Amino acid sequence: MKKSHLKSSDLLPIQQKDRKITKLGYSFMWVGMVVVLATFAIGGAGVQSLSLPLVILATIIGSLAIGFFISLIADIGIEHGLSFPVYMRAPFGTIGTHIPSITRGVTASAWFGINTYFGATAMNGILNILFGFDNWFVCFIIFAIVQLINTALGIKSIERFADLAAPIIILISIWMYSSLSDQAQAAGRDVWSWVESPVTGGAAFTAFMVVIFSNMGFWATLSADIPSISRFMKAPVNEKNWFKRNKNSLIGNLVAMPLTQTFMIIIGAVSYIAVLNADPVVALQDSASGIILAVLLLMIVLAQWSTNTAANVVPAATIFSNVGGPKFPFWAGVITAGIVGTIVQPWELFGVIIPILLIVGGILSAIVGILFADYYLIRKRRVNVPELYEDQGQFRYWSGMNLAGFIAWIIGGYISYLFPSYGFLVGFVLGAAIYYVLAKYWWFKKYQQAELEDPSDAKYLGISVGRDWVIEEEYVTVIEEAPANLNFE
Repeated sequence: MKKSHLKSSDLLPIQQKDRKITKLGYSFMWVGMVVVLATFAIGGAGVQSLSLPLVILATIIGSLAIGFFISLIADIGIEHGLSFPVYMRAPFGTIGTHIPSITRGVTASAWFGINTYFGATAMNGILNILFGFDNWFVCFIIFAIVQLINTALGIKSIERFADLAAPIIILISIWMYSSLSDQAQAAGRDVWSWVESPVTGGAAFTAFMVVIFSNMGFWATLSADIPSISRFMKAPVNEKNWFKRNKNSLIGNLVAMPLTQTFMIIIGAVSYIAVLNADPVVALQDSASGIILAVLLLMIVLAQWSTNTAANVVPAATIFSNVGGPKFPFWAGVITAGIVGTIVQPWELFGVIIPILLIVGGILSAIVGILFADYYLIRKRRVNVPELYEDQGQFRYWSGMNLAGFIAWIIGGYISYLFPSYGFLVGFVLGAAIYYVLAKYWWFKKYQQAELEDPSDAKYLGISVGRDWVIEEEYVTVIEEAPANLNFE
């Protein structure tokens, strides 16, 4: 007896009784998730060309825009309880899903490594102050292990930590801003008007757009696989209004995230204005000392922990579990994410964070566009969920591949790579448009989809019609013919 490769217990639809994340819990998760070095780097890069008010405006625009995209894709998890790699079987095929999914999984693992290194430097600073200990790599290993254990314990454990960390992060970040602002003032620089190398005209517009799309590109990764988190979110049953059904998600994505993101961008900018370095850990070590510095560094540690578990390890582990099948559980995916995040040597990636954000954001935005077109424009949110778990079902397509998805991803991702400053928008629009045309007028003519042939809400919607998708984890019998030349003598 062999279990179907597509029916891993960790990847089955999440039922209402098992959805644990509350509105406040999700918002608190966002508070921790945005406090990362890349956020500070965007702020620091912005004030090299623009004044802080313009950087703030660009950040708000970019954050609200990506928050809306995140909310759109989050409905896949809220409506049907599906994770990212499982739904990807629809636009890419039951086997094809692994290729774009692994791309996202490796990216998430790399970000786990980067954030862990950032947190480890802060942890090392705390230990150095308190005990004279100075070995960042030991801190890196310990910090990584603790985060991986927290993630392996499940989504509720992650939410509990976010509930604890968020208020502390908010209070300490206000203190951090005050300290850095005073430091900038002492250096004779007004944080609201100082610009390192001011630009005007077309150059100013380009710099403004780079800040917008850097913010969007940063969260393009999560906007693709947000269903892996949103499937655990509480939502009203039998609610057909999209906004009411996604209220908890919208508050987190359009209120908590933009507000916190903007404030952390400000901290990165003020840090750069103060000491010409967007890393507040470096800036604070120049001005604070003793217990005060240790407390400020504690915020960095808590924030990296909160970010990594929800935004990086959960998506990566879910993807690796999907690739490995039923014999590769979620906790094994967690360990894999940790290993990959260390192998990429994140301490070597700091100098290229902004270009990486723009390029990766563009490539992954094509996937976001494909998901949007498949879920909203073609299927209109109706999904034949049981078939997503069938090896020979309607999503098998041609040898497990949906070529419409791959063509759209390759073209959209490549062209977005050519225009990195506007990568997210280019990738999203091209990915969605190309996939829509190819899937609707070519691929799904060859491979009929039940929910398109019979667009029944009662059959193919989830929570909005009061349905919990239940997939039986049956075993299939596999008969293998023994080789004729075996000799048991």
